[in-house]
Amino acid sequence: MSDRLPHEKGFHVSWDQIHRDARALAWRLDGKGPDGGAWRSVVAITRGGMAPAMIVSRELDIRVVDTISVKSYNHQDQSQPRVIKAPQAEIMGTDGEGVLVVDDLVDTGKTLELVRNLYPKAHFATVYAKPAGRAMVDTYITEVSQDTWIFFPWDMALQYVQPYRGAD
Repeated sequence: MSDRLPHEKGFHVSWDQIHRDARALAWRLDGKGPDGGAWRSVVAITRGGMAPAMIVSRELDIRVVDTISVKSYNHQDQSQPRVIKAPQAEIMGTDGEGVLVVDDLVDTGKTLELVRNLYPKAHFATVYAKPAGRAMVDTYITEVSQDTWIFFPWDMALQYVQPYRGAD
C-alpha cells in the first residue's frame, strides 16, 4: 500500500516538453491525411487541446483551425460529457473526414468517444494517452499509467516545494 494520494503520482510537463511532444505528434501525423496526405483542418478539444493543436497546425501548415468544447468535469467531479460549443459545420462536413481532432490527453476516453460519435471519420490525436482511453485515439506520443496525474504547464505556477526527504 502507498500513503500517496492518486494525484501525487504526478507527471509534470513543462512548456518545453509539451512543445517538443506536440511537434513529435505533428511529425507522426505528417502525410497521413486522406487528401494526398494533407489534413483539411485541425479542431482542438478545449481547453487542454488548444496548445497542442496550435503547435500541430503550425508544424503541418494547416490554416483552418476551430474548437469543440466538451464539459465533463465540475471542479474534481466527473459527469457525463456534453458539447457546449461545436465547431463550424462546414469545417466538419457530415462525418469529420480529413479533420484532425487534437487534445492534450485521453484519460477514460469518454470525451473522445462523444466527439468520435459526432465525427466518426475524423482522425483523433493526443499528446498523452492512458490505457482506459487509448482505444479512442488514433495517434498519440506518450502513454502513462491510468493512476498517473498529468500536471500541464497551464495548470501550474512556480512556487517553492519542500524536499522529498528532510527539511534542513
